[in-house]
Amino acid sequence: MRLQPGEVLGLIGPNGSGKTTTINAITGQVALSTGTVHAGEDELTGLPPRKVARLGIARSFQIVRLFSGLTVAENVEASALAQGDGRRAAAAYTREILAEFDLSDRADEMAGNLNYGDKRRVEIARALVARPRFLLLDEPAAGMNEAETETLLTLLSALPEQRDLGLLIIDHDMPLVMRLSHRVHVLASGRTIAEGEVDQVRNDPAVIEAYLGSATEEMA
Repeated sequence: MRLQPGEVLGLIGPNGSGKTTTINAITGQVALSTGTVHAGEDELTGLPPRKVARLGIARSFQIVRLFSGLTVAENVEASALAQGDGRRAAAAYTREILAEFDLSDRADEMAGNLNYGDKRRVEIARALVARPRFLLLDEPAAGMNEAETETLLTLLSALPEQRDLGLLIIDHDMPLVMRLSHRVHVLASGRTIAEGEVDQVRNDPAVIEAYLGSATEEMA
């Protein structure tokens, strides 16, 4: 699997196909049984998560993992501080990111009190403040209503070009994935069964049989 800066790659497949495990392997949460992981000229294979993050790989999780006892601003600022920013620089960049995510009016709220959609946006903002080269999002639209999903789509679609980063997205919301992605990579039972441009993958018989089924009509 490959991902280029400025590109959005959708990673899809049935439950248990290995999508989250792939992100966990890339970011050092689980050890590889074979193969290697590279980001540009840097090899990530075998590195602990903190070193992977320092090399420009940021991620989100299926279950939102904010610091509930900290404010929104403190959650985001903590990520900047962890990357080595000084307090003043971290605070300034946090304000910039929160404004970009339309979260400025929530900066002093406790993160645990936010609604689900806002928690997701804070999580992504916290990942971005680390200035990643690659951002890996695990089901960012899960639990969102239609309006929240549309806001997320608008937000994410601008990130690769604005920040020159590669964006990988896992989600079961196929309309979101197909509208957002430049290419799609499909897993089933831990193996790649297809990869390519959206229309190519959407019409692949193996993908339809393994995962998409009649949902292809809804995505047309």
